[in-house]
Amino acid sequence: MKSFIKKIVISVLEAEAKVILKKYNPFIVAITGSVGKTSAKDAIYTVLDGTSSHVRKSQKSFNSEIGVPLTVLGCDNAWSNPFLWLKNILYGLELILLKSEYPNCLILEVGADHPGDIQRITKWLKPDIAVITKVSAVPVHVEFFPSRGHLLKEKSYLVKALKKDGTAILSEDDEDVKAMSKDIPQKSLTFGVRHSSSVSASHDSIVYEEKGGIKIPVGMAFKLNYTGNSLPVMARGVLGIQQVYPYLAATAVGISRNIILTDIVKSLNTHVAPRGRMNIVPGVNNTVIIDDTYNSSPDALHEALLVLGKIETTGKKIAVLGDMMELGKFSIDEHKKAGELARRVASVVVTVGQRSKIMGDNIISFNTSSEAGEYVRRMAGRGDAILVKGSQSMRMEKVVKDLLAEPEKAAELLVRQDPEWLARK
Repeated sequence: MKSFIKKIVISVLEAEAKVILKKYNPFIVAITGSVGKTSAKDAIYTVLDGTSSHVRKSQKSFNSEIGVPLTVLGCDNAWSNPFLWLKNILYGLELILLKSEYPNCLILEVGADHPGDIQRITKWLKPDIAVITKVSAVPVHVEFFPSRGHLLKEKSYLVKALKKDGTAILSEDDEDVKAMSKDIPQKSLTFGVRHSSSVSASHDSIVYEEKGGIKIPVGMAFKLNYTGNSLPVMARGVLGIQQVYPYLAATAVGISRNIILTDIVKSLNTHVAPRGRMNIVPGVNNTVIIDDTYNSSPDALHEALLVLGKIETTGKKIAVLGDMMELGKFSIDEHKKAGELARRVASVVVTVGQRSKIMGDNIISFNTSSEAGEYVRRMAGRGDAILVKGSQSMRMEKVVKDLLAEPEKAAELLVRQDPEWLARK
């Protein structure tokens, strides 16, 4: 979409979304942060779905200046099709002019790719609950901000936009995020692995099952703690403490909506994590793939590598790592740090992209994910654990697709499998 047409479309969609929210007055949960926004959104949906007659969440990662109003309207991304954009605009007018069924609860993911993104959205979006996940020490998109502090300020606009009787739900494990509660009169809850959190996790461990004589990780078990109560939770199909945080954020939202803790845990035990976030996927030759291909940042990569180091396996530990993008001046140092840790925890390190080539000695580098996938497929053996991770533009899901035990299931197992993404090189 050409720039000037895009601006017009955004302005129209935002104007429609503002009127629609005023007309239907849904309860709004809005989520931002730099780690785990989409995972938190999906876990929150799992908890709230069924407690409200009609709950809608952002599709995939619809968190931009276009994605947020599209979610309010309930429309798909029209990509470069002008007729579909016109159809979306006309549908928005229909919602405004006619009496229509509309969700009584919206769960919206709100991103900040550039300065002013959240500030602009909060001119018309006023949430009942604002959830702020951890902001990494070197966050994704920091390249476009003068500093981490400027990015934190941008994220804080979501908290400042809360309705008068709203609630802020903040990451306890990020002191700067936790401090946002000081700037608002509304009540707040915190979540994290610290005991001081309103909602916390403890006793986390990897759960294994034996299949075909091989010990296979199947998920994470942990205790969920709130006001002296401690209940067991099983996060199936995912690994790593980072995957526990969305459960904690969702619990805090559920509590603020007066859902009893046992019902929250019952819902969370059925939760299916979004694709490409530390998912456990069966691989070729009786291997286990840890699919973390949605995106990458220094903190997230660090946690993913620690998980690879902890996994019990009878075979090799292989790290397939793509470039981390949008790190600006931090890029060289962060790739070197990642390389040092990768070489400590993995017996084989394979990289994709120009930035990752500096991860150190004794690594195998490729320019494309397709080349890396072919190589790893040839050398993967029984009992190997393979971590695959990289920034979105590196298309590391192609590596996972090459390694799948059942490649015909790629559409249901992997991220970015819709036609628009598959058409891209």
